[in-house]
Amino acid sequence: MNPNTSRAGVSRRLFLRGVGVTVALPWLESVPVWGADPAAKTGTPAESPKRFAALFMGCGVNPDHWWAKGSGADMELGKSLEPLAKLTAKLNVVNGLFNKSATGVGIHPGQTGNILSGASLQKGAELRGGVSVDQVLADHFKEQTEQPSLVLGCEQPTTGYHETNFSMAYSSHISWQNATSPVPMEAYPSLAFDALFDNRGSRRNQSVLDRVRDEAAALSGKVSAADRVRLDEYLTSVREVEKRAQAARSHKDKADDRAKGKSTPAVAMKRPDDGLPEDIREHMRLMCDVIAIGFQTDKTRVASLLLCRDISGLFYPFLGVRDAHHGASHNDKSEAYHKITRFYVSQLAYLAEKLDAMTEGDRTVLDNSCVLFVNSLWSGSAHDSSKVPLLLAGGLGGTLQTGRVLDYTGRKDADRKLCSLYLSVLNNMGVKQDKFGDADAPLAGL
Repeated sequence: MNPNTSRAGVSRRLFLRGVGVTVALPWLESVPVWGADPAAKTGTPAESPKRFAALFMGCGVNPDHWWAKGSGADMELGKSLEPLAKLTAKLNVVNGLFNKSATGVGIHPGQTGNILSGASLQKGAELRGGVSVDQVLADHFKEQTEQPSLVLGCEQPTTGYHETNFSMAYSSHISWQNATSPVPMEAYPSLAFDALFDNRGSRRNQSVLDRVRDEAAALSGKVSAADRVRLDEYLTSVREVEKRAQAARSHKDKADDRAKGKSTPAVAMKRPDDGLPEDIREHMRLMCDVIAIGFQTDKTRVASLLLCRDISGLFYPFLGVRDAHHGASHNDKSEAYHKITRFYVSQLAYLAEKLDAMTEGDRTVLDNSCVLFVNSLWSGSAHDSSKVPLLLAGGLGGTLQTGRVLDYTGRKDADRKLCSLYLSVLNNMGVKQDKFGDADAPLAGL
């Protein structure tokens, strides 16, 4: 058991270590975790970290069933938002915000590549946009966490150019490290899992928990009874995710073997030949599990998950929907596209409920987080980006009031900027800035 890391900024953290693996541990009441002794001389436990995650769905939602009214536990939700019914007290449904730079530029890539930055995008061969909000946060916390951010996706990036002369890179990435480069996105669940536990070397296929079993047993004998239960629950959840990640690993290994000697690498093949999980439901939930563990253990405080890219080609046979995602979005008021919209909202619900089940003192990890769900379009049939569907789950360490429906639809454009919301999140997480994107003021009423 080693409470320290080699980086000075990440101190007094608790890890279990084995051969070629490191398992970070969650908040424990009887162990110093977040950088100070619990109930130190002041009698106050160390403050839990704040986290931010962005989940993205492309091509719009079913506008007829995307609504909410009321507040708190009594909030009523439209059919597409019903998966969030258990979370209404910790939810904000935000209507009417828009991204000015994504309007009047033509459809799809120019409406998506700046969804987290608000930057004006450049057409042609040279990429040019702006740093996304998640990466501003990642840069701020990079000395305090092992991983500055998790940048995950459930669909491989696509290449080439759209008919609007915008690069398809703008449709494939929401996280940008600078004006010209997206952050490399990890689409393989097994590799995302490996990164989370520093799992490397020839023993990658061995259980990470088996390799830290002795240290886990030693720690269990030193902590409080409540922490023993918490530790056991955590290790059990890691084991469950690990088993599923190993199944995904075997698919990727087979894809790599098939690609040997061919001119096309596995990542350029169609699903499932590329080694990604054939069942998109399992893929999305594995990625949500990786984010949840990363947040629970303070391995990272920032994550983005591209559930599907803009102009997505994903299919949903389990929903009884025949068309691929992009094609279905052109009939966005249909029952089929409602099912697709509801399915994506259920991914937010899954992640938020997992985070809400993780205790940190008197709060949960969700209470200390802001999980954003956003789409670049309101209507796929009209390619309407005059407002974006947006949901927020979590109270960000008490800095966000929750259980509300916030409607900015009738306000002036200057008062409904998407980047104003991002500026509020930055400020609430201790990243004080006067401006972000096209916003020079936080979002009023948030």
